[in-house]
Amino acid sequence: MEHPPLTAVSPLDGRYTAKCEPLRELFSEQGLIRLRALVQVRWVQFLAEQNEVEGLGPFAPVVSDYLNTLIDGFSADDARRIKDIEATTNHDVKAVEYFLAEKFGNDPDLSQIRPFLHFACTSEDVNNVAYALMLRDGRDDILIPALRRLIGSLRGMAESTAALPMISRTHGQAASPTTMGKELANFVWRLERQLDSFADVIPLAKMNGAVGNFNAHVAAYPELDWITASQAFIESLGLQCNPYTTQIEPHDWIAEYCDALARINTVLIDASHDLWGYISLGYFGQSQVADEVGSSTMPHKVNPIDFENAEGNLGIANALLKHFSAKLPVSRWQRDLSDSTVQRNLGVAIAHGYLAYDGMVNGLARLQVNPERLAEDLESRWELLAEPIQTVMRRHGDAAAYERLKELTRGKAVDRDQLRAFIETLDLPQDAQKYLLELTPAAYTGLAEKLVRSLDQFKAKKG
Repeated sequence: MEHPPLTAVSPLDGRYTAKCEPLRELFSEQGLIRLRALVQVRWVQFLAEQNEVEGLGPFAPVVSDYLNTLIDGFSADDARRIKDIEATTNHDVKAVEYFLAEKFGNDPDLSQIRPFLHFACTSEDVNNVAYALMLRDGRDDILIPALRRLIGSLRGMAESTAALPMISRTHGQAASPTTMGKELANFVWRLERQLDSFADVIPLAKMNGAVGNFNAHVAAYPELDWITASQAFIESLGLQCNPYTTQIEPHDWIAEYCDALARINTVLIDASHDLWGYISLGYFGQSQVADEVGSSTMPHKVNPIDFENAEGNLGIANALLKHFSAKLPVSRWQRDLSDSTVQRNLGVAIAHGYLAYDGMVNGLARLQVNPERLAEDLESRWELLAEPIQTVMRRHGDAAAYERLKELTRGKAVDRDQLRAFIETLDLPQDAQKYLLELTPAAYTGLAEKLVRSLDQFKAKKG
C-alpha cells in the first residue's frame, strides 16, 4: 500500500520528500531491487560469453535484447511483484531470481537460461555488487555534483570578498584582521581536498560464492578459470575485484567511503557554524522571501535556518556514517547478518547530507555582505595594530617591544590617536615610522587577498 508523505515515519519521505527525489532511483528499496536484478542479468549474460560454460552458449541477439529490456524497462510494478514473491520466500535476493524466471515464461530460447539464473551465487554475490554500484553511482552522479555546486558557491563568495577586511576572532576575541574572502577560501581549500579523497575511494566487489572459494563453481565447471572470470565480470561493471573474502565482501572500502564523506560533512559543519556567526554579527544580511515568516511571535526575525538545518542534517549523516565505518567491516567468522539492516540505511545517511548541501547552497544565495558593519568593527579596534607595531620594533632591535605594547593595549580599547602618539615616541627609521603611522586596521590584512586569488595555483600542486 502506498503511503502519503504525511504518514511517513522518516522525514526524508515526509517533510523532505520532494527534496530527496533525486536520490530515489538509486537509494530506495526499488532502486536496490533493480540493481539486484541488473547483477543477476549481467551475470548470466557474462556466463553465456564464456565458451567453457557448456549448456548455456552465446545468446541470440533477440535474447540479449530481451534481457537488457528487463533492466532498462524495470518498473515500479516489477519491484512490487518482487516484493510479493518475497512475502512468500522471505528472502529478498531469491525473490529477484524467481521474478526473472517468471519473466522467461515458457519461451524456448529463454528456457535454457533458467538453470543459470543465480548460478553458483550466494545472495551476497548479488548484494555486494548491487551496493557497490549504488554507492559509486550515487557518489559520481549525485553527491559530487551537489558538493561541487556548494563549493562553487563558496568560491564565488570568497572571490567577491577577497579584499574585504574584517576582524578575525581567535578564542572568540578580536584578533589580527583578515578578509572575508580568505576565511571562506579556507573552507573551499579544505572541501576540495576532502572531495578529492572521496572521489578516489575505489569501490570493490566480489563474485566468488558461498565462502569466497568458488566451491560450487569448481564443482560444476572445474576446467574454467573462475578467479580470472570473476575478476573480469566485476571489472565489466566498472568495479574493482576483491579476491579475498568470506561469504561477504568485507566492506572495508565502504568504511573508507563513509569516512571520506564524513570528513566533508565535518568541514561543512564548521562552515555552517562560522556563517551562522557572521550573520549573527551582522556581517551578512539575508535576502527576504515574500510571505516567509521568521518567528511566530517576533515579526522582525530573518533567521539563518538554512545553516542551522544543514548543521542538524550533517550531524545525523555523520552519526550514521561513523557507525557504518565502525560496524560494516566487522563480521563473525565467514558471515553474520548484522550488516544487512545496516546497509539498508546507507541511503538515509547520504540523503541527510544531500539535504544539507542543497540547503547551504540556498543559504549562501541569500547572503548579502555588509561592508559597513565590518568596517565599523575594524574602526573600533585600533589595538589590533599592537602586533605589527611590536613586530616592526623587534626588527629594529627593541628587545622589550612586546612588553611595551602589552602594557599599552592588553585588555584595553585603544584609539587611533593613542597609537599615533606612542608610535611618534619610537626610535625607528623614518620609513618604518611612516609605515606604522599610516597603517589602519582595515589595511592590516597581510596576504589574505593574494591567498584567495591563489586557490587554483595551490590546487594544481595538491597530491
